[in-house]
Amino acid sequence: MPDPEIEPSPDAGTPPTPAAEAPTVSRTAPEDTGRAPRVRTAAELESDLRAFDDQSTPLARALEAELRVRQHLSFNDPLPRPDHTRVMVVANQKGGVGKTTTTVNLAAALAMHDLRVLVVDLDPQGNASTALGVDHHRGTPSSYDVLVDGAAIAEVVQQHPDIKALQVVPATIDLAGAEIELVSVVARESRLRKALAAYHEISDGDGDRLDYVFIDCPPSLGLLTLNALVAGVEMLIPIQAEYYALEGLGQLVETVEMVKAHLNQDLSITTILVTMYDARTNLAAGVADEVRRHFQEQVLDTTIPRSVRVSEAPSYGQTVMTYDPGSPGALSYLEAARELAVRGTWTRGGRA
Repeated sequence: MPDPEIEPSPDAGTPPTPAAEAPTVSRTAPEDTGRAPRVRTAAELESDLRAFDDQSTPLARALEAELRVRQHLSFNDPLPRPDHTRVMVVANQKGGVGKTTTTVNLAAALAMHDLRVLVVDLDPQGNASTALGVDHHRGTPSSYDVLVDGAAIAEVVQQHPDIKALQVVPATIDLAGAEIELVSVVARESRLRKALAAYHEISDGDGDRLDYVFIDCPPSLGLLTLNALVAGVEMLIPIQAEYYALEGLGQLVETVEMVKAHLNQDLSITTILVTMYDARTNLAAGVADEVRRHFQEQVLDTTIPRSVRVSEAPSYGQTVMTYDPGSPGALSYLEAARELAVRGTWTRGGRA
């Protein structure tokens, strides 16, 4: 006997209404048109972002930051010129926090926007000189000659091979013995300041002068770093987004205060840049928040992510700005340079 026919239910073919609204499907059940449920478009999702908690997802925050940089930045955007030469010391006694990387990439980013920049390499390792593609073998006129022999900056400065507005005072391995040789020298902590003061391209006004001087320091608080602190007016501190980086920051601030009290009253910590930032981890976000809580407006809004391209560039004698200008690391340094230029000089009473 054949099976009796079963009359189809009136609701057959219509998907059941879900108990909770799915964020990517329209709220009302579709009519029985034989088509699949309509998926909401990106424009509709964007208009109702409050329904999604993407802000709590570290990967989403990283993507958002990169997209914002890519949308709003261009290598052709002009940067404001300061009304005087800004002498900035890039220092942190902790090694591996990105001092040299920050120095060369900020300098290159500013110089690529037609701002005239000088980088003074005070690290005996000479990594900044390597990244900027200038000669720094033993015997090359360098920052050693400026500090020990009293040579003029004009006698040792080199032109960057690719970026016209960028000049470099290289460092050689001879600099490793400079601290011992300067022990008996009178006013040994002021040697670099006198050399910079005598350099004719450092001045105020709108003439033919340098716009920025970056002094790259070794990872210590010795005599080389002390020379830089006495010579500088502003201090830029790169800080790695890890817990250990916070421990040494207090000692560095104390050293700056001592230098300010006894040797250079014009010195101020004006800029702090969070480097090696991994937005996928809560630790990095926590360190950045802690730094911002203590130093507030000195901390740049831009953070520098971990990037293979940034690490690869020096092996080709380049900065990441020329090695891979479209990479996240290059775009982040470009944004940091723009922020540095726009912010101007921070003082206790506000920004000048």
